[in-house]
Amino acid sequence: MVNDVHCHFFSARFFEILGGQLSPAVDAAATALPERLGWDAPGPPEVLADRWVQTLDDHDVGRAAVMASLPGDEASVGTAVRRHPERLVGMTMLNPVAPDADARLRTALEDERLRCVCLFPALHGYALDGEEVDEVFSAAAAAGAVVFVHCGVLTVGVRKKLGLQTPVDVRLGDPLALTRTAARHPDVPIIIPHFGAGQLRATLMAADLCGNIHVDTSSSNGWIRYTPGLTLEAVFGAALETLGPERILFGTDSSFFPRGWQQPVHEGQQAVLDALGVDPSAQAAIMSENFERLFPTRRP
Repeated sequence: MVNDVHCHFFSARFFEILGGQLSPAVDAAATALPERLGWDAPGPPEVLADRWVQTLDDHDVGRAAVMASLPGDEASVGTAVRRHPERLVGMTMLNPVAPDADARLRTALEDERLRCVCLFPALHGYALDGEEVDEVFSAAAAAGAVVFVHCGVLTVGVRKKLGLQTPVDVRLGDPLALTRTAARHPDVPIIIPHFGAGQLRATLMAADLCGNIHVDTSSSNGWIRYTPGLTLEAVFGAALETLGPERILFGTDSSFFPRGWQQPVHEGQQAVLDALGVDPSAQAAIMSENFERLFPTRRP
């Protein structure tokens, strides 16, 4: 069994929001932008949800967490989760310093029943130990939700392909800045994706200090090139030594169609675990069981 904790739900609404950010704005962006990118148009969220479940079936994947990848797209993911509650878990990007943050957070957690709030401090320009982040954690605690925090290097591939600038301040994505908030909310599970995306040492230090911090393994982990001689095997080994298999979650960072679910990411990471001699029970924890613990199945 494999569960994927990191996927993006590139809905029609997602492309509409992106289209409004281009200059000049793009009409009919839900079809025009995918065509420009060489991707399939997503169609209604119900149709995209069905396609996600089909690609999970094609690759023998049990469940996946799918993210609303721009603030304002909570309803699309909510629709997908309601359509396939046993297969899809809803996540949403939130800018906690935006004027509408409180309303969007309530909509996501209460109305749409999404189960993970995704923070991108380097993108939206706030400190991880600030009051706004603490309020997000309080809301997550009340809802029994998880908080995803992108640390380290951040590039947004779809924006880059469309020529949209993405100003980021990577200094704000320091995992050590998260420890104060994490310690104040020990019952809120935290996921730092991509092993910290270039902040491996700081991520491991933060996780060693705070037992509620997890990492996900998603994407190509191309940040490894910033440390000469570092390998994915060494990254997995260090994470296993510090966090144990119970706080590592498998993910791919899959996002668009027709590519669909990224089988090569799974194959590469499976090969690393086998090469390290990680025992089957620990592999099961990483590949599926930790996902089930953080996101137990909700029945319709």
